[in-house]
Amino acid sequence: MADNVLDRFDGNFIEEKAVDSSKKVKVGIIGTGWIAEAHIRQYIAMEDVEVVAMADLIPGKAETFAKRFGVEGCKFYPSHKELIDAGEVEAVSICTYNCQHAEPTIYALNHGVNVMLEKPFTVTLDEAVEVMKAEKASGKLLTIGFQPRMSENMKMIKKIVDSGELGKIYYLKAGGGRRHGIPTPYGTTFIEKETGGIGAMGDIGCYSLDMLLNAVGYPKPLTVTGYTSDFFGKNPEYFTNDDKPADYADKFGVDDFAAGFIRLEGGIMLDFMISWAMHMDTIGDAIILGTKGGLRIPSTECWNGEFTTPLTIYKDVAGKRVEYKIPMGAPTKNGKDLFYNKLREFIDAVKYGGEPTVPSSQIIYNQAIIDGIIKSNAIGKEIEIEIPEI
Repeated sequence: MADNVLDRFDGNFIEEKAVDSSKKVKVGIIGTGWIAEAHIRQYIAMEDVEVVAMADLIPGKAETFAKRFGVEGCKFYPSHKELIDAGEVEAVSICTYNCQHAEPTIYALNHGVNVMLEKPFTVTLDEAVEVMKAEKASGKLLTIGFQPRMSENMKMIKKIVDSGELGKIYYLKAGGGRRHGIPTPYGTTFIEKETGGIGAMGDIGCYSLDMLLNAVGYPKPLTVTGYTSDFFGKNPEYFTNDDKPADYADKFGVDDFAAGFIRLEGGIMLDFMISWAMHMDTIGDAIILGTKGGLRIPSTECWNGEFTTPLTIYKDVAGKRVEYKIPMGAPTKNGKDLFYNKLREFIDAVKYGGEPTVPSSQIIYNQAIIDGIIKSNAIGKEIEIEIPEI
């Protein structure tokens, strides 16, 4: 029986286009911190990409970054505006800290530049709306950096739901989370309110939300009851083994744990939790419940790339309770890194046209949930989620 069921999840895979290196896409990188390393590694591996410009607010940082990765002939700028105003790039990767996602994205789109924007989309829903207005007016490409979408094993989750094997979906439960994982090794931009804006939700929670919402077709969120806390980040003892423990606790201004109960269109309930730090190894596996079956998605700390053990489907068959595992395949059909494929699809869309792999029209709902959790927590009760027409 299992073999026949698994056949239902087979799909037509898009074959990788042959790279035409005679037509190079001129790319700029805005923000040369930690996440930019993943972008530059993949761009320099592409024969049809030329990284021609970098911008960073810290003097000399972009130059050091380029030298480290052997990028020659690149121009350097003190801000996104100077880089874009130079008129040399047709696409940019925006790798700034969270609170600086919206401004350079809007500026790039308004000046006819295509954008690969790292997650999270923005910090607030209002910012996301303004970005989408610029996107609509410009007609340029905007995609959000969720590389797990490139994983064949992650894609299997949506294939299972779309196959009808689970029936009507009525409940989603997020899982995973970190026991001890506030990202201070990458500096304080993640944890300060002025730069990070949002904490665990924006760093890893958005991945968890995307995995589940994408699986069920990204239904619109209607209401949310939210909770956030910062008990660990505000405690100097948590950072005992770090270089500047008291300094980190004093600067901490975001969430290290968040939870929400969200009502979605279509009668689906979403039970969401995420953590940078907690006294628990995991909040459990992610779960999708349907009227014909349930799907268990193995727990990870981040949901940012792959899970390592198989998906499990639970059903009743001829009066018997059965479960079967979905064999794991290679993460990608072409054997390339998930980040490579994320950027490859962006570059192909810039060159040849096409829809963004991860469109803002979906991720606005992801952002609305995060924004709603923060607002609900602030007033201590359930709120309605209102997303304006764009």
